[in-house]
Amino acid sequence: HIVVGLSGGVDSAITAYLLQQQGHHISTVYMQNWETDNDDPFCSAHQDLTDAKAVADHLGLDFHIVNFAAEYWQRVFQYCLDEFQHGRTPNPDIWCNKEIKFNTFLQHAREIGADYLATGHYAKIHSNANGLTLNKAADSHKDQSYFLYTLNQSQLTSALFPLADMCKTD
Repeated sequence: HIVVGLSGGVDSAITAYLLQQQGHHISTVYMQNWETDNDDPFCSAHQDLTDAKAVADHLGLDFHIVNFAAEYWQRVFQYCLDEFQHGRTPNPDIWCNKEIKFNTFLQHAREIGADYLATGHYAKIHSNANGLTLNKAADSHKDQSYFLYTLNQSQLTSALFPLADMCKTD
């Protein structure tokens, strides 16, 4: 059983499609990490949710929504604000992957019976004698391994990145 983090974008949609084509049992989950006003013309969260639901419906997959906005605020946004005040410049995307996607979201996936959490990240996981390593994706223009470098062995063991050997143009 694989939970796919479905964002509404092409990469996560292709991730769900590829895993489904491989015969896996797939559930899709849309993470709401920010409280938005649906009247805000600059925020596409509503459209992302609509697109994610449409992909799940088209593929005939279960679709769920989880709200991690409080966790995101506490463990990513507030942390970054505090660091900025001290003259440091953390990358919120790295912290979101570490604290939300591959911590809070991964725990949620495990609670609903998932063996793996798959995302549309472009990165590779390799196994060697010392465990798992995170490596660059085949598409050097899209590689996102930098944003995932904080993942530990337990997180990597449960992660799948089906786009690792693909190019974005494909």
